[in-house]
Amino acid sequence: MAFPQEPLGLRGRLRLGSDLQDITADLYTRDAITHKRGRAYRANAADPASCSATIKNRDGRYSERNPEGPYYGLIGRNTPFQFDLPGGPDVYLALKGGTDRATTPDAAALDITGSIDIRFEIQIDNLPQANGVILGGKWLVTGSQRSWLMLIGAQGELILRYSPDGTSQPQFGSTEAISDTALRGRIAVRSTRDASNGQITHYTAPSIDGPWTQLGLASAAGAGSTIFSSASPLAVGDIDTVTAFVRPEGKIFAFQLRNGIDGTVVADVDFTAQTVGASSFTDDTGLTWTLAGDAELSDRVTRFAGEIPEWPPKWSPSEADAWTPIEAAGILRRMGQGQKSLASTLRRKIPTVSNLLAYWPMEEGKDASQASSPIAGVGPLKLAPANWANVDTLASSSPLPTIDSSGSAACLLSGSVPRPASTPLSSWLVQYMYRLDTVNTTVRTFLRIRSTGTISDWYIQMGSGISRIIGRDSDGNAVFTGETGIGTDLWGQWIAVQFQVSQSGSSVNWQIVWTDVGGDAGAGSGSFSGTIGYPTGVASPPDGYASDIDGLALGHISVWSVWDSVTVSAYAGAVDAWAGETAGERMQRLCAEENVPLTIVGDPSDTELVGPQRPKALLDLLRECADADGGIFGELRERRELVYRTRLSLYNQDPKLTLDYAQKQMAPPFEPVEDDQIRNDWTVTRDGGSSGYATLTEGRLSVQDPPDGIGLYDDSTTLNLFSDDQTSDAAGWQLHLTSWDEARYPSVTLQLHRHPAFIPAVLSLDVGDKIRIENLPKKFAGGGAVELLIDGWTETMLPRKWEITFNCSPAGPYTVAIADDEVLGIADSGASTLAAAADEDDTALSVAVSDGLPWVYEVDFDILVGGEVMTVTGISGASSPQTFTVARSVNGVVKEQASGSVVRLAQQAITGR
Repeated sequence: MAFPQEPLGLRGRLRLGSDLQDITADLYTRDAITHKRGRAYRANAADPASCSATIKNRDGRYSERNPEGPYYGLIGRNTPFQFDLPGGPDVYLALKGGTDRATTPDAAALDITGSIDIRFEIQIDNLPQANGVILGGKWLVTGSQRSWLMLIGAQGELILRYSPDGTSQPQFGSTEAISDTALRGRIAVRSTRDASNGQITHYTAPSIDGPWTQLGLASAAGAGSTIFSSASPLAVGDIDTVTAFVRPEGKIFAFQLRNGIDGTVVADVDFTAQTVGASSFTDDTGLTWTLAGDAELSDRVTRFAGEIPEWPPKWSPSEADAWTPIEAAGILRRMGQGQKSLASTLRRKIPTVSNLLAYWPMEEGKDASQASSPIAGVGPLKLAPANWANVDTLASSSPLPTIDSSGSAACLLSGSVPRPASTPLSSWLVQYMYRLDTVNTTVRTFLRIRSTGTISDWYIQMGSGISRIIGRDSDGNAVFTGETGIGTDLWGQWIAVQFQVSQSGSSVNWQIVWTDVGGDAGAGSGSFSGTIGYPTGVASPPDGYASDIDGLALGHISVWSVWDSVTVSAYAGAVDAWAGETAGERMQRLCAEENVPLTIVGDPSDTELVGPQRPKALLDLLRECADADGGIFGELRERRELVYRTRLSLYNQDPKLTLDYAQKQMAPPFEPVEDDQIRNDWTVTRDGGSSGYATLTEGRLSVQDPPDGIGLYDDSTTLNLFSDDQTSDAAGWQLHLTSWDEARYPSVTLQLHRHPAFIPAVLSLDVGDKIRIENLPKKFAGGGAVELLIDGWTETMLPRKWEITFNCSPAGPYTVAIADDEVLGIADSGASTLAAAADEDDTALSVAVSDGLPWVYEVDFDILVGGEVMTVTGISGASSPQTFTVARSVNGVVKEQASGSVVRLAQQAITGR
């Protein structure tokens, strides 16, 4: 791309209904388009991205309330908007969600009937979908010309369909889903069918060149069947037929079809090698491909994807000109409006599990007299008198009530359970949470369960050393009594109770299981002759509760029509508020529960362990996870989607853009900041727990008074960590980040219309990536190079002008030690100095080691002496002083070095948190 002879290809798009509508010609190119995204310095969460533009509106088509306009009813608040530019690093087949595809006619070489090997390299934006998203195939419904079809299913599984007769269409999905992280990025997928044994096997890889990793287990389709040789064309993208499958949106980079597993390549399409804008091309096997629908060969990169919250129409007094200034925003803006706290983890999970007959969370306010149910058709549970919202020590719940029999009336509990849709039942289950801090010496009824069948009333009783289950018939006669010895651990903490009943021939089996929130369990069981019937309600003893169990907290009572592994696990995870899951996995789970798209860059399982999930707004919970892990939370550039970049994904990056200060590749101002935004003493407190501490006691930025340090700059934060053991490491990491001894370069500006060679690299950059600036001026910046992390940017575009300013922070703190690495795996003792002065041209240094082991040479490494970086190419001597053979002035600095100058590794081995 050349400037300024060729205008910058500015293009905006609106999604009107299900279609993307180009508004390129309607953008006022006299007005700049400005895009902002990113986070503040040291923040872990970004503000909403924004994009400002002006749209021509002389015919009123972009007036939301113009009933004669072509977009009436299609535009309005939060209409999706995206902005993209040409010049990206790769050409690709762009699919917009319609009948978009690249096709080649049927040919003898494509009619594979035996073993087949199909490969795609893709980045599909509209995954997952309930009906599956098409990738491509040789598949026509008309005339029963089905051969094979590849899809990605509702759960992220890879699917191959093939037809042995052109009509039937057996489907074989992978037994394992593609990870959510991989599914939302660029990935290669592959399906094979082995004709000798009928096995279908699925794979994933970083690119179409591999290496391939099998996805789950192979599935057998039946040896001897063949793939139908159809007259259908071969299509990449949508297929030329009407199906229930979802058409793909996104990018396809490559496609390959082989006759036989790892066999002869019969179709080989490298879209990255094609010409932008071409409507047809020839692949590497000689096949001619033609684009259909709105598919295009593009190198455009989306710079912003968001929503337009306002459509303010403006016009001149003469009405000869009209325009609409828009300020599109990322989805964080909408999500941050009027945030409502999510319900407790138990309240959120329990209603999602099947076979639930009744459920009462009992999380009402202090003035309540009954507990409502979130289950349709279930009436309220009455509890009076009681102290509502009295206990808030269960992290997985909002405050719960306690029994109160101190008044003149006995405390009574009563809730009716609707009849199951189908009877008789083979099993049923009642679960609830309770806590009583003082052991009652007399055995008392904690809960009564009413049912049909042999037993009308089940009494669950507890007292010091004993649990008793009594079953009474409709006349009040005791049918059985079962006792179990128990310990005092069932008092003084929150306990989840499962009362399970099942029919086994003519016998009724019952079991009670107590599990504390920490996970320890105990049980009692028994059986008798009879029938189980079905549960009809929960209640207190007929005469109410006794005063010696006043303060008994109850909540989250649920009744189930089946006792199985699914219903038994209905409280699992949620009962301890998911404490102990990783930050990344919590973010994935929360966004899946709330149907909010999220991409995670990095491994979500390799993030910090977090504490309980309290009732908070979704964004607060997500930001809480980002703070605990130390990564970057914000919005995806390419789609209306959230993104989280893990802390570990920031470590030890290679620069994605290298600039040369001496060649004037940055626009002014480019100035370092040497301020006191330093913190040399940190306290990190676990939310609800203890604290950890870290203090910088030595060095230029230590807490010592000048000139030995800078004095005390302390700070503190509270993080939702899983255990107190994490706080010291967290404090140390905060200290490491905020006492990094390096000048800050808060902004770097590039004028891409003057330096178009950088456009592909810039378009591939994202928040958290590293850039490097070389040949800094020695007099003012110490020479050498500086490496920076991108925190965000402001981008301003006109047809012949394109300027981007990156907001940056030091990347040095994210270069951490790697065991056995030749550079990042070595450390020094911090106790080495020059034993003798060295002139500017000396290449042999005498180095004294006052403490620790002597230096060992295995490969070249860099040292720092008085601001000069030198490469050590050899060491002689095994005791102090040692002689270093060095290459001088690696960072452009060369000077006389005084005796006693400190000798350190240029790259310290820093332990990552």
